[in-house]
Amino acid sequence: MKERLDEIGSRLRELRELNLVSSEEMAEHLNVPVGTYNCYEDGKLDIPASILIGIARKLNVDTGLLLTGEESKMSIFTITRKGEAVEVERRKQYHYQSLARKFAHKKAEPFIVTIDPRKGSPSFYSHPGQEFEYVLEGSLKITIHDNDVVLNVGDSIFFDSSYDHFMQALNDKPVKLLAVVM
Repeated sequence: MKERLDEIGSRLRELRELNLVSSEEMAEHLNVPVGTYNCYEDGKLDIPASILIGIARKLNVDTGLLLTGEESKMSIFTITRKGEAVEVERRKQYHYQSLARKFAHKKAEPFIVTIDPRKGSPSFYSHPGQEFEYVLEGSLKITIHDNDVVLNVGDSIFFDSSYDHFMQALNDKPVKLLAVVM
């Protein structure tokens, strides 16, 4: 299921307004310019997964509600069947599939991420929290705080995501990985 950016943006605006949070306050919380945040709400920019997580935390809702408009209800376990993951375009080269959107009050967000080497060049980003990446297919170069690390199938990395980082597919082939953002 692929949600449209304008639908997600509309939900962001409505929830933000219901919570009496200004655009400026939200942008400051997310550490992004107000214009960038407004573009998320207007459906003009892809919303990074880390930004969605930050918005959900600020508004005290689950990311599943932001992505689909449905309240997460599962509290013991949730299953995401093949083909049922909610898709999020993070940046041109990243394609995210949310794996636990129905679980309420998550402490982490698991995704399957596909990185396409032919769709744009990587840029640095950072966000509060930690990340875990496990490579399922391909070879990945991850740069964290001026350190380059190459990961291959079966390799994993856990890191402080408040440091500048970016990921890049190597050998002109896509990379698929399990990512957990906390």
